[in-house]
Amino acid sequence: MCTQLPDHRAAAAFIQGMPKAELHVHLEGTLEPELRLELAARNGLELPYATADDLRSAYSFTDLTSFLAVYYEGISVLRGEQDFYDLAMAYFRKARSQNIVYAEVFFDPQAHTARGVPFATVMDGLRRAQAEAQTTLGLQSQLIMCFLRDQSPESAMATLEQSLPYRDAIVGVGLDSDERGNPPVKFREVFERARREGYRLTMHCDVDQHDAVAHIWQCLDEIGVERVDHGVNVLADAALVAEIKRRGLGLTVCPISNRYVAGGLKARQLRDLLEAGVRATVNSDDPAYFPGYLNENLMAVQGAAALTRDELLELTRNAFRISWAPPEDRDRYLDALEEYAAHGPGAELAAATDTAPETAGRRASARRLRALARGRGRAATSDGAAART
Repeated sequence: MCTQLPDHRAAAAFIQGMPKAELHVHLEGTLEPELRLELAARNGLELPYATADDLRSAYSFTDLTSFLAVYYEGISVLRGEQDFYDLAMAYFRKARSQNIVYAEVFFDPQAHTARGVPFATVMDGLRRAQAEAQTTLGLQSQLIMCFLRDQSPESAMATLEQSLPYRDAIVGVGLDSDERGNPPVKFREVFERARREGYRLTMHCDVDQHDAVAHIWQCLDEIGVERVDHGVNVLADAALVAEIKRRGLGLTVCPISNRYVAGGLKARQLRDLLEAGVRATVNSDDPAYFPGYLNENLMAVQGAAALTRDELLELTRNAFRISWAPPEDRDRYLDALEEYAAHGPGAELAAATDTAPETAGRRASARRLRALARGRGRAATSDGAAART
């Protein structure tokens, strides 16, 4: 099907109603100016800004390097456990208001421990917020710990070791910050250790960076990542696109941040990725600095590339498919999305371009395939346990 949503208002309503997952958002990048001023006052810090609008007007960046300077200045107000709790809860409330039901959120412990903030302080605040969001908002979340690529591998390894007491609270590890001169292979040993410890693996390959394609190949061949964050430069290499598709890897694309640091949304590239069968997704990245949370990012690319109802659904399916949610939860989210596709805004228009029995048949087939996959997974787990004994 290729069902066009009739207008901007219809697209906004459809996007708002979809149950969604977000896989690429930096908690430190959700620090809105109002909260930054509040935390500064709480911690006795003076900022050279009188109002939130003054602070916003000072955000001036045109590329990744200039953005990171503003970003790291901002997080200096995060000092105590309550600060990290407030930061995370503010994001979780905003996410739930946009009908995000599942989120995997990045955090940068090195940026805090280097300032004397204990690792435990960061974790205590974030975990308390996660528990409250699950209980009061119905929002499930998991933490992904990022290493700063412009720091040393030794610092990353030390941070990995600090994380081990919290292994059950951190689902995976990633790599972010300034990519210039900091290729993925710089951290090969750190990620090998992380894999042995049971962490899932992802890495940023920022848009239009030097050696972008070579860095993505390193992520695949040298690191063995399960996802690539950003990564739209894969389109420059047909063999790379084919390999990513063959492995079933996902890309976590962040359109509005692309506009600020790479000169455009990359909406056309996002559509090309979908047409190539790559599991591309849309995310918000650092929405306090690149103004726009997940719904705004989806609206931006929908408008720029005239994405259809079905393409918006596929982007959202991809987010659940490549998530690291437990399989039972992932299937439940996908079923809820298919229910929305069948009965949500635009369903009558979609039905006019496809027969209801075929649509229902596809949903039933998808459920059967997921059930079969779960059965195979349980059998594999049982066989593996038997082999170990």
